[in-house]
Amino acid sequence: MTTTASRPEAIVPEPDDAQPVRIDTDYPLTRVPLSARQGWFGVLVVVAGFLFFTPTMVTGGAVAGAFGFAGFVGIAIVASIVLALYVATLGAVSARTGLSTVLLARLVLGRVGGKWASIVLGGTQIGWYGITVGIFANLLATALGWDVTWPLAIFGGLLMATTAYWGFKGIEILSWVSVPLMLGLCFWVMGLSVGEVGGWANLWATEGDASIAPGMALTMMIGTFISGGTQIGNWTRFSKKAGTAFLTCLGVVVVIEFALLFFGGIGAIAFAEPDFTNLLLGLGLALLAVFMLVFNLWTTNDNAAYAFGVAGAELFGVANKRPFIIGGVVIGIALAVTNAADAMTGFLVLLGTVIPPLGGAVIGTFLFTWRLRDPGTQLGTVPAFQWAGIAAYLAGTAAAFFGSFTGIGSPALQGIIVAILAVPVASAIARAVRKPVATGAAA
Repeated sequence: MTTTASRPEAIVPEPDDAQPVRIDTDYPLTRVPLSARQGWFGVLVVVAGFLFFTPTMVTGGAVAGAFGFAGFVGIAIVASIVLALYVATLGAVSARTGLSTVLLARLVLGRVGGKWASIVLGGTQIGWYGITVGIFANLLATALGWDVTWPLAIFGGLLMATTAYWGFKGIEILSWVSVPLMLGLCFWVMGLSVGEVGGWANLWATEGDASIAPGMALTMMIGTFISGGTQIGNWTRFSKKAGTAFLTCLGVVVVIEFALLFFGGIGAIAFAEPDFTNLLLGLGLALLAVFMLVFNLWTTNDNAAYAFGVAGAELFGVANKRPFIIGGVVIGIALAVTNAADAMTGFLVLLGTVIPPLGGAVIGTFLFTWRLRDPGTQLGTVPAFQWAGIAAYLAGTAAAFFGSFTGIGSPALQGIIVAILAVPVASAIARAVRKPVATGAAA
């Protein structure tokens, strides 16, 4: 593992100025150079920490009650594999190019069109940051017996921002601590759950109430992390090889996503409580519940802060993510303190519909236009609008909204697939339109 990216900043001389300037070595506006790339294990730990997301366990608990353990496990495996393929492919694109998700969006949608990605990705992450801080404050206040939550919201919001402000290395160090602790706690609760139902045989024999259709269950499981997974490139761009990033993300997502669904489901079946944190509280493990929550929310929220910092840097063209991390954290804390974040949840879920098609447009461009290579395009020379990429993204978004409003299919999944397949079609149309124009200009 190299040491360049582990330093918060480096000093680089300006060619026409005797005074050196400090730059952000998380490279928010450029490709990550090979000298700053990380070993595969460091990337693996960061991605694993990002994936530990409490709502995933809650979703597992909700689905398990509808299908029984055997049916639930089958659906969880399918959902984990589908999500892993999507995330791993995006991870490979960023490793190949060395670009963050928002910079990839600039190449795919254009210099101006790509600003939409920075707004949506950065804005939703700020909103979720505020919601997560509010959850942290409410649960911690309950455990401490406090009547007020705003001091805890301010404390938690600032605490979770520290590792993101430090950069990739700070997130990696926190993940080294939190991931083993979370896994150990989950396995312990699994043992309690198996004992509660009288053994594995009884667990496999459980039946559900069929309250959720299989398609909806698959949508719920994939949807828990697909918006966050779209931004996986913010971390895999530090990988040395695209193939390594793909295999790392594929393995981590399959294992961690399935594990979270599995642990949430097994606890719900055994104790009739889909919320893993409430389950710990019900078992009289309040201290463990709070401890788990703090690290679980921290490893997710520092990644969110990092994401909106990088998005803000791209949006305003500033080669430093830190001012935008600070600004986003202040907004997120304000949303949590005023309880405004609670009213935003539905809006953010709706916005989540427009994020997965962006990943589909990136994947489609990588497969059909760039043909698995780095296009080598200078970021400053990208046209204002890349109409083929924009058309593919809009087609995927339309498919996702159709699924959301009609209840047909999986909105996020069909948005991704339509966007991918629309790229070669839109590119062919764009070439056909440009050809007569070029011929007329030559004449």
